[in-house]
Amino acid sequence: MRPLRPEHFNDLWEVASHPEIWEFTIQKIKTKQAFELYFHTALKEKENNQSCPFAVYDKPSHTFVGCTRFGNIVKEHKRAEIGWTWYHPAVQRTGINKACKHLLLQYGFDTIGLNRIELKTAAINYKSRGAILKIGATQEGVFRHHIINDDGSLRDSVFFSIIKTEWREIEKKHFPEFIHA
Repeated sequence: MRPLRPEHFNDLWEVASHPEIWEFTIQKIKTKQAFELYFHTALKEKENNQSCPFAVYDKPSHTFVGCTRFGNIVKEHKRAEIGWTWYHPAVQRTGINKACKHLLLQYGFDTIGLNRIELKTAAINYKSRGAILKIGATQEGVFRHHIINDDGSLRDSVFFSIIKTEWREIEKKHFPEFIHA
């Protein structure tokens, strides 16, 4: 993972141009212009300390394969949300997402001292819901008609979290391959 920078735009547009990536997201990125707005919003949020976006680089293929970020950062309550995650279809279910989630969780709890890390997804995105549960997050509930998507449809969102007091056990159980003795 590398902090998102303007020079990542072209590489990430190649990834983002796959329409299936945006099927369950709030924003339906269909054009380069729409992606440009999305990308520059992430950089602006970074500049304003509202989020911390990352470009995801796949070392074996030497290519950028997607993005993820910390967002909805509330410093006074020591919480943040992991989200805005999307990957090239070819690397989905390969372990890249799990590795990135581990890095984000580890950084959030062990380095910056968060007490709570939240995740959410569309209720109809069963693949994402399953992936979030596989990393040890607790499902907290469904917010009905939580968001209006770009296309005008209503989205129910499922909320999950991991809290600091659970982190060590979750890391041992769900991320053993990343723990170095």
